[in-house]
Amino acid sequence: MGDIDNGYMVEVDRVSFRYQNSAKPVLTDINLGVRRGQVVGIVGLSGSGKTTLMNILNGIIPRRINGDFQGRVLLNGQEITEKDVFELSTVIATVFQDPDSQIVFSSVEDEIAFGPENLCVPPDEILQRIDDITELLQIENLRYRNPNNLSGGEKQLVVIASVLSLNVEILILDECMAQIDNKGRQLIMAAIKNLRDSGKTIIMVEHDFSNLAYADQIYLLADGRLKPYDGVLQ
Repeated sequence: MGDIDNGYMVEVDRVSFRYQNSAKPVLTDINLGVRRGQVVGIVGLSGSGKTTLMNILNGIIPRRINGDFQGRVLLNGQEITEKDVFELSTVIATVFQDPDSQIVFSSVEDEIAFGPENLCVPPDEILQRIDDITELLQIENLRYRNPNNLSGGEKQLVVIASVLSLNVEILILDECMAQIDNKGRQLIMAAIKNLRDSGKTIIMVEHDFSNLAYADQIYLLADGRLKPYDGVLQ
C-alpha cells in the first residue's frame, strides 16, 4: 500500500507485530484499506492473528501490550498513535461474541445511555441519540425492556446500540453471531445492512461465511499475512 490515502476510514499500512519474548512475528507486512460505509470481512483459522489485528485497530497494541510493532494505522486519516484512549472510544469500538459480558444495566435505555453519560453529553442529546439509534436498529420496542429478558440476538443489538451511542464511526464485530440462533442472526444481519447504508464502516471478524453476505470485500488472514480471499481457507 505504501502511500497513505486519506479517503480510507481505516488504513493499515505495512504493519508487523511480534509479541515480547516471541521469536516469530504474529503479523507480517499487513495492508488493509476500508472506506466509509464499507463492510469488510476477515476470516482465518484459530491462531492466525485475528485477535492481534483487532487489538492493533483498537489501539490496545502497542499502547497496552508490549512487543515489536512496525508500520502505521490510520483512522479517518489520523494516525492512531496520535489519539488518546478517550478519543479512540468515540471513533472505533468492538462488539464481542457474548452479549451478556457487555451488558450491565437492567434497562435497555440505561444501557444505551451509559457511554455518553460518562462523556458528559447533555441529557437532551443523549435522548436524541437513543431515539436515532433505536430507530436505526429497529429496536424501539425494546427501549424500556430488561436486557436479561431478551433473546440472544436482541441482546447483541442492545450492545451494538450502546456502542453507537458514542457516535463511533467504525465497528468491529468479533464473531458477534457465534452464539445467536437463526432468528437473532437475521436481526443482526438486517442491522448490519442498515448501518452500512447509514455510512458506518464495519469490520467483521468471522468464521461463518454465511454471515458475510453484506461484505464488500473478504480477506483471509493466514500465516501472519492478509490477502484477498480467493475461496480457499488454508
